[in-house]
Amino acid sequence: MKEKILTFENVKLIYHTVRGETVATENLSFSVEEGEFVAMIGPSGCGKSTLLSLAAGLLAPSEGKVERRGSVGYMLQRDELFPWRTIEKNILLPLEIEKKLTPEARAEARALAEKYGLKDFLGSYPAELSGGMRQRAALIRTLAIKPDILLLDEPFSALDYQTRLNVTQDVAGIIRREKKTALLITHDISEAISLADRVIVLTDRPARVAHTHALDFEETDPLKRRENRQFSAWFELLWKELNV
Repeated sequence: MKEKILTFENVKLIYHTVRGETVATENLSFSVEEGEFVAMIGPSGCGKSTLLSLAAGLLAPSEGKVERRGSVGYMLQRDELFPWRTIEKNILLPLEIEKKLTPEARAEARALAEKYGLKDFLGSYPAELSGGMRQRAALIRTLAIKPDILLLDEPFSALDYQTRLNVTQDVAGIIRREKKTALLITHDISEAISLADRVIVLTDRPARVAHTHALDFEETDPLKRRENRQFSAWFELLWKELNV
């Protein structure tokens, strides 16, 4: 039996402002197992990004508990690469911050970048790369610190549709090949179906789990999944669950 890397148990989060209290999540319970790719979808404004902040330990629950085993890598909606640093120096930045930039760690990060098509761009600056290449660099930067779980906060939403499909393909392939555990937050039903082993559907705020589905595709390739006849059936089901 695989170990649970992330567990939410009856989590409630209350935001306190000068206008009063806002309950963001309530009785929120779910878990993510080692090696699993979980996608979470929900209505706009239901608190999906708040959930990632709880998972990363950036916020503490008001009630309940969040248990996480190991370290976290966080990938944001935009690549957030520093324009004055080369791609290689951007990739090495988390290692510098954590004071882990040993010769061995540098070599491993560079090898990872070369493995996934960035060998000829390590000396380039972000402005010289396409949006898709920058997002790939952002993922390599996240992987360089060897996180136990990747938290993906709508990492493809800033890209145009065609680039988004290509980058989704790239990122999914890298995550699968590196055998990483991932939790993806997205508003895109198609994206969730094409990427995940399991999809969790959230209610409107305060967010709680409404439905959980294990996807029964044989393939993990996102484009092949989109071509599968099961794809439209899953889309219809999840659409209905989001719009009840």
